[in-house]
Amino acid sequence: MSKAPVIDLLLHEVALAAPAGFAVGLHIRYVSPLIMVNTYPEAWQEVYTAKVYGLRDPTLAWGLSHSGTRRWSQIGLPDPFGLLTEAAQFGLRYGMISSTGPMSSRTIAGAARTDREFTDDEMAHIHRIVQRMHDLTEPPARLSRPQADALRCIADGDRHAAAAARLGISESAFKARLTAARQKLMARTTAEAVQRAREYGLI
Repeated sequence: MSKAPVIDLLLHEVALAAPAGFAVGLHIRYVSPLIMVNTYPEAWQEVYTAKVYGLRDPTLAWGLSHSGTRRWSQIGLPDPFGLLTEAAQFGLRYGMISSTGPMSSRTIAGAARTDREFTDDEMAHIHRIVQRMHDLTEPPARLSRPQADALRCIADGDRHAAAAARLGISESAFKARLTAARQKLMARTTAEAVQRAREYGLI
């Protein structure tokens, strides 16, 4: 059974708890997250990207070196580029960071408000949701052989009919294997599943 509906529900819970928006990177490996969701104002996202703030963000730096939660105002790290001051101009005046998981697969989430600081209870609530999403999206240690074989065929450029013939199965059975592989890898498309399987060394 796909975990996507549960993840969508948890993301909705974060949205309710973070009225000015949030950003969550699940299972960050080699700088790239398995899943990234960002609901901060689009104008701020454009500025953040254009100024390469991902490499200069003190909240992200805190999340990479600590586990738990912290208000943006209390992270105690320098902000020489004035990122937090600039974020406030887009309505992100108060925020928190939540970080969990090992360094090899870290999940980091930021959440913001316009009106006041997050309370301890609110931060604990968001952190529990982030932890749940982290646990649910843990990349698999392995794929079944049929799932891996199906993804390898796609990676080699085979179309469904040709791949099914190559494996000696029906096209519907081949599609079922791809569906199972996508669900296991939390991928919405087969191309995404192939990419993730390669990144995790599963094919």
